[in-house]
Amino acid sequence: MKSVKRILAAVLAVALVIVCFAGCSKSNEPKVKVIDVELSNEEYAFGVDKSQPELMEQTNAFIKEIKANGKLDEICNRYFGNGEPVGVTSAQEDSSKDQLVVATNAAFEPFEYKKGDTFYGIDMELAKLLADKLGKELVIKDMEFNAVLLSVEQKKCDIGMAGLTISPDREKQVNFTESYYSASQKLIVKNNDKTFDECQTKEDVVKILNSFDQSVKFGGQNDTTGQSYVLGSESLGFNGLNASFVGYSNGSLAVQDLINGNVDYVIIDAAPAAAITTAINAVA
Repeated sequence: MKSVKRILAAVLAVALVIVCFAGCSKSNEPKVKVIDVELSNEEYAFGVDKSQPELMEQTNAFIKEIKANGKLDEICNRYFGNGEPVGVTSAQEDSSKDQLVVATNAAFEPFEYKKGDTFYGIDMELAKLLADKLGKELVIKDMEFNAVLLSVEQKKCDIGMAGLTISPDREKQVNFTESYYSASQKLIVKNNDKTFDECQTKEDVVKILNSFDQSVKFGGQNDTTGQSYVLGSESLGFNGLNASFVGYSNGSLAVQDLINGNVDYVIIDAAPAAAITTAINAVA
């Protein structure tokens, strides 16, 4: 009888370990994934105040220089490779000083984001380099994405640096520099969603997207290319989908709502898509 009890106890102990292991494994499973198919081809550039042609010329010369000397690749490697991101601080705006005032939306990792009062991201490091090149003090104004170009248009800022896709509509507000980065839109789905698993090409994905109706909800950041992709944009050459769009102040909130079941998919630029999913999946 004693040995039976011991065996039973051992069996129960093993069962408890298995249950605990299964529970832990489940909690560590990825919550979301990126569909690795590019849905668009875009170019990022900086938006310059139309009344500052000299700044436009200087910034284009700067972009040409950092492409040629490898500095742009070096900075990108800090966010896409094995480099270490460098924090950037903002000075207080002071009209009596010679400053470069940059408008951004620091919720678009890896191009711009914040940790405390320190800015990080490809655009922010480029902003610091540009200010140094011009011999100016750097001021960074963090705002909603849809206010970035407006603030430049209204001459509240000198330049917008916020992962900005060049488009004819936006060119009415600012002068765009030469492109410094090629981007694309990608889908984020729940990890257990197999809708697009067999897709190999853009055409495969688009065929499925075009089968959706208004009951299907896409989340994304307000006033971005992702929103234009879903709703349609003649300026960007997007026909639009029959699905619905739900806007958020940043992509992370959209992905969190995807996990919560309030939207079916999220569409956002490829680099932020990778950053957001990696961050969210890292949280147990």
